[in-house]
Amino acid sequence: MAEKFIKIQALYGLLELEPFILLGCLIAITWVFYKFFLKEATDERHRSIRNHFRVLLRHYVILSLLFLIFIFLQTSEPQLGSLVKITPYIAFVTFIWGNVVFVKTARLIVLQYLFLGSMKHGVPLLLVNIFSLILSIVLLFWGITHVFGLQVGPLLATSAAASVILGLALQDTLGNLFAGISLQVDRNFEIGDWLEISSGTQKAIGQVKEITWRSTTLVGFSDELITLPNRFMANATISNFSPPENPIVRRQIFRLAYGENVDFAKQILERTVSGIGEIRGIPAPWAYVSDANENWIEIKIVYFIDNYGAQFNIGDKVYTRGVDALRAGGVKLARQVVELADKT
Repeated sequence: MAEKFIKIQALYGLLELEPFILLGCLIAITWVFYKFFLKEATDERHRSIRNHFRVLLRHYVILSLLFLIFIFLQTSEPQLGSLVKITPYIAFVTFIWGNVVFVKTARLIVLQYLFLGSMKHGVPLLLVNIFSLILSIVLLFWGITHVFGLQVGPLLATSAAASVILGLALQDTLGNLFAGISLQVDRNFEIGDWLEISSGTQKAIGQVKEITWRSTTLVGFSDELITLPNRFMANATISNFSPPENPIVRRQIFRLAYGENVDFAKQILERTVSGIGEIRGIPAPWAYVSDANENWIEIKIVYFIDNYGAQFNIGDKVYTRGVDALRAGGVKLARQVVELADKT
């Protein structure tokens, strides 16, 4: 039965010891790459990679068992009798499983390479998934040609109409897919960056968590998940607040009672804010008088931070510590003054 569909001799020719050993060497090289080049990755990255290796090792062990069973059946054909009929099927399963192990190994290599350029945060699985899909399709067509003896060219030509129909049905999905690829090619942001996405009256702010086939997922200030279609992202205005060479500027206002020593108050605020660990020392915080009237003097302190997501927590520290420092220095803060006019 198997001879009608499978080119048995061609299949047996692919299942030799050399490809099996080369695949094992490729896995070993992948492990060596991980041990020597990804030492500085975060604990989360280490857990992810080790989990991939555990899955890959299980698949390779199963492949080894299938390969040994195939070798045993092939070399023991005279003694097995009718049992030898299952040999082509075992060979075919071994061939398929070998392709799966190869794709998973190549996928892990690409994943580690991307991790190499992003030790702190994750990498978009979209790129890894696209690579895995393309490699799987190539191996599928190659297997169809060599194992089944089918010509793929005419098959693709006759399926042109079906491809057009499928493309129309998946128009939105494909649009999001290619938009996601475009976002990754442009590299305007990466996993872990804080973004502000604006399109018309719609606005979303969050930290990039994942980029998939269809959408980009952000985590907001309150840990809420924000899912935006990739087509929306591609057409929106995106502000990235995470590049390390561009610190984020923030300001805090303090109002002093009229007549207080302004220079002394500015020194207190600059010294206090400089002592907060999350605030950059260079450029240093600086204070200036931004407004004044007969009731109060307004001082604005300007400081620079790196973590956009922590801006509110840092702002709270600036205000509370600044107020405490001014009071400790004997500087009075302004009070709300309400004047009542006597109309009698």
